Amino acid sequence: MATSTSSHAKIYQIKVTLKYSSPPIWRRLLVPSSITLAQLHRVLQAAMGWYNCHLHQFVAAGKYYGEPDPQFDFEVIDERKVRLDSLLINVRNSLVYEYDFGDSWEHKIDLEKILPADPEMTLPKCIKCVRACPPEDVGGVWGYAGFLAAMADPEHPEHEYYKEWIGEGFDPVRVDIDRINARLADLK
Repeated sequence: MATSTSSHAKIYQIKVTLKYSSPPIWRRLLVPSSITLAQLHRVLQAAMGWYNCHLHQFVAAGKYYGEPDPQFDFEVIDERKVRLDSLLINVRNSLVYEYDFGDSWEHKIDLEKILPADPEMTLPKCIKCVRACPPEDVGGVWGYAGFLAAMADPEHPEHEYYKEWIGEGFDPVRVDIDRINARLADLK
């Protein structure tokens, strides 16, 4: 999916913030305005560091967008057929992206800028990021807070369990923008 922008598509600068995270966890991305929500889902997975192991949806103006599934009695608009520029039309427009309905990772996506097309620029691209993404299946924002407390306290009863589960190298502050951009470049 890493592409140059066409002469028609503008570049959207969006800020993706993990809601309720304190301190804030966010990414600033450049994407083609013509990207579909299905493509944006893949971009968000790569930018945040998720592994696409769970269901997701977008919510804008009271409407739900996602992967239609006849097994569910919940109607969603097919995300493959909806372009981002049909929902985020003006600067300061926003929508919500929810990933993993159990952990309920909610992200607010704000349109910060609309830039002219640049055929020399490869998109999508992360231009700024703050703090590491929480690990999958840690229990949402509130579970992540408990995880961080346990990891910071060697005397905590769950310290050794979490340390074994996540490994030695997890740093909640450190985020590698080059690694994010490598994952974005690998999108097909």
